[in-house]
Amino acid sequence: MPKAQLLLVEDDSALAELVRWHFEREEFDVQHTGDGEEALLMAKERTPDLVLLDWMLENLSGIEVCRQLRKADNTANVPIIMLTARGEEDDRIRGLEIGADDYVTKPFSPRELVARAKAVLRRVRPALAGEALRFGDVEMDTVAHKVKRGGKQVPLGPTEYRLLKHFLEYPGHVFSRERLLDSVWGHDSDIEIRTVDVHIRRLRKALNEGFDSDIIRTVRSAGYSLDQDAV
Repeated sequence: MPKAQLLLVEDDSALAELVRWHFEREEFDVQHTGDGEEALLMAKERTPDLVLLDWMLENLSGIEVCRQLRKADNTANVPIIMLTARGEEDDRIRGLEIGADDYVTKPFSPRELVARAKAVLRRVRPALAGEALRFGDVEMDTVAHKVKRGGKQVPLGPTEYRLLKHFLEYPGHVFSRERLLDSVWGHDSDIEIRTVDVHIRRLRKALNEGFDSDIIRTVRSAGYSLDQDAV
């Protein structure tokens, strides 16, 4: 099971250490900052799977950080849980309206926070909550590194496997070639953009052999997505 990438934005260092300890014990990969502007840079450099965001930050407020994360292409759909001492109904509504997925009022139980974080991930990224990677008739065993479609084994090379895994973790999301290059090959890769198209073709050929439908959709001028309505 892949480790969930957690971005913790909290300026109370003691609370941050407590939260970090509980999440790392549950196998989360935790990055922490107490600065809103630094949080935006960190999220841009490495897209998190989940953001825990303190409302009351100095310089750049948690509300503004949340708003900017929702505007950025790579974090527009990343779940955000707000952490705050503000428990009034109007504040909770405001936090949810600007894009937060959940709202936890301080003081809180770290164990409950972990449970709520896992519940959010189950809704948006089931693979990170410990469930199998499946989409339509395609299933991936991430432990044995095996892929099946319609119960039939699909032989894939390492790069095609990583591509499919990325699509399965974000079904329905459209990824540009540049985003796929960063996510599958890495930020420091010197691979050319057109290489993405080559491996998409190989992945399609392997997945579609013996089947009439193609679940990888080409989105004109945008990129590719895993889509049951693809032609």
